[in-house]
Amino acid sequence: MYRKESEGWFKHTDFILLDMICLQIAFYLAYLIKGLGINPYNDLVYRNMAIVLEFADLATMFMLDMLHHVTQRGRYRELIATAGNVAVVGLLGIAYLFVMQEGAAYSRMTFGITLVLYFILSYTTRLGWKRVLASGKWDKNCRSLLIVTTKAEAKKVVETVQSNNYGKFLISGLVIVDKDMTGQSIAGVNVIANSEDAPMYVCQQWIDEVLIVVPDDKPYPNELIKKLEETGVTMHLRMSKIAEVEDRPQFVEKIGSYTVLTTSLNYASPKQLLFKRVMDIAGGLVGCLLTVIIFIFVAPVIYISSPGPIFFSQERIGKNGKKFKIYKFRSMYMDAEARKAELMKQNRVADGKMFKLDFDPRVIGNKILPDGTKKTGVGNFIRVTSLDEFPQFFNVLKGDMSLVGTRPPLPGEVSEYEIHHRARLAIKPGITGMWQVSGRSDITDFEEVVRLDTKYIKEWTPALDIKILFKTVKTVLGKEGSM
Repeated sequence: MYRKESEGWFKHTDFILLDMICLQIAFYLAYLIKGLGINPYNDLVYRNMAIVLEFADLATMFMLDMLHHVTQRGRYRELIATAGNVAVVGLLGIAYLFVMQEGAAYSRMTFGITLVLYFILSYTTRLGWKRVLASGKWDKNCRSLLIVTTKAEAKKVVETVQSNNYGKFLISGLVIVDKDMTGQSIAGVNVIANSEDAPMYVCQQWIDEVLIVVPDDKPYPNELIKKLEETGVTMHLRMSKIAEVEDRPQFVEKIGSYTVLTTSLNYASPKQLLFKRVMDIAGGLVGCLLTVIIFIFVAPVIYISSPGPIFFSQERIGKNGKKFKIYKFRSMYMDAEARKAELMKQNRVADGKMFKLDFDPRVIGNKILPDGTKKTGVGNFIRVTSLDEFPQFFNVLKGDMSLVGTRPPLPGEVSEYEIHHRARLAIKPGITGMWQVSGRSDITDFEEVVRLDTKYIKEWTPALDIKILFKTVKTVLGKEGSM
């Protein structure tokens, strides 16, 4: 699911933090230059002003969208934008002093010096940081970009994206549509698939977005585009030649020097993204605190019943195929993974794309008695009450997961996916989700899981997340009450 992160201020937290640091440095230096001392934070009036200015800066960037197209602005446009940001912050600061009637206690000269230094530091820092991003040395938050083009156009497209990248994309590979060049390299980028193999590659690898650029004299690879639509991946189509696309959200933006029409399963505004991330951070912090409390009681029981690590980590597939480690309280015996193969014939999901058992003997304390009676133990209690899920709040804080999303599959399960199954990987995985609270948590038809996950992605709103969270709490409490 594409969420227009490239232009929203949510994506540019690096610029926000740098700007706020510049403001605080300017505030401190102004205090020193005026000769008022060495620690402005000892004075209540100045300490309050330092806090107010930071909130004013944050509110200005957020409410007025001051970071819109920040990576695409030239020096002159950046100069104007920075000056506007400083002016609004200054006006808010003056308004605060007037309302609180603290103007007489705060040096006007110090305030003026603060704004001048803030402008100089902010402007130079923004220009410098954009140079760092353009160098490609800061790719921590890059999106994985697959380029689909022709042999003749490939070198030009790669160089165009790289020269106008600003740290937004990590080019994962090329797909050449008019010739099979798999295994070769163009402009330092590997050709990883042809038109026929590309959809399955997208399905099984970490690919966030696809850029499709073909010359004006060549037809668009419409068959490939239709298959890519099934995967749920975000696509950017060069505006000079627009192919027919499915009825999905569409908007115009720029990648490199190309003006493209972007299509995706859904669209979320920067404010909606901010709401979701803030909710994740708040929920993650509360969840991690609860995890510590639960650990005190659960850890000894787990260790006594099955000596070994209290926590269990496992590689899972996250948003758009990116791998990460998921954390849980261990509810199974140490040899659980080794025994999985022998239990596959009992899997309730016949196609192997998920793994569910009616009674799992690998769970700590689970036994089948001589008379055929099935006995459950502490592991089953941990799973039924969802206590094993609590360490995943750490994954939420890290940003690998969200509170609400789709459940993250195993790499082996993803390798069995058909193209349209990949759509459920279009968002961050979640601790809970639509199909878990739909009354069908014991679902055994994987196609139904995909349908519900895709429905969630297409219909996503902050209100839907809140609704699912409330239903999750109700469902978990209902399970505990029935025990």
